[in-house]
Amino acid sequence: MKDLSDLRISYDKHKLNKESLDEDPLVLFKAWFEEVSKSKEVKEPNAMTLSTVDSSNTPRNRVVLLKKFSKKGFVFYTNYSSNKGKSIADNPNVCLSFFWPSHERQVIIKGSCKLLTEKESDEYFYSRPKDSQIGAVVSDQSKIIPNRKFIEDKFSSVLKSKSKIIRPKHWGGIVVSYDSIEFWQGRKNRLHDRILFEKNKNNNWICNRLSP
Repeated sequence: MKDLSDLRISYDKHKLNKESLDEDPLVLFKAWFEEVSKSKEVKEPNAMTLSTVDSSNTPRNRVVLLKKFSKKGFVFYTNYSSNKGKSIADNPNVCLSFFWPSHERQVIIKGSCKLLTEKESDEYFYSRPKDSQIGAVVSDQSKIIPNRKFIEDKFSSVLKSKSKIIRPKHWGGIVVSYDSIEFWQGRKNRLHDRILFEKNKNNNWICNRLSP
């Protein structure tokens, strides 16, 4: 077994003061996201880990791309017939997490999924490059295929076709309505700043500092 116990760094770039935060956690998320994006130090700042639990109570993580966020929630797009789509249909409760190592920050979001309207999914689908539209059409996501050539041939066939590309009904947007957001800022001596926002019974945000 390879010993990785010596792999460590000291976190000392930023700090997080609970007293200076807005009562709305989305204000801090937006500020962090914009800061990371403008720094150009993270290639895809909108890459997030989506955690689901399937019908057998088996958890699974994968990285997806955030495409929009607002008070309504965090939006991504996928094939509803994929493994993650089926898991979400069985259990809409999910967790999202962002890790921005350049800024020594994490954000962990818990919430529940709902499908976007067909109109909203259409608007995004047809805003994508043609090749991306075709990719969504030809991929039976998560299904076993015989080889790479199989999917490339399907792509080439649709690309050569003169037929209009239509968004598949099983492909579209999902919005994660959030009720918990934790902000994690790395600090020296592993005494990290952890600030948790949670909604109470009255749907108001409650903010607390957690032990690192």
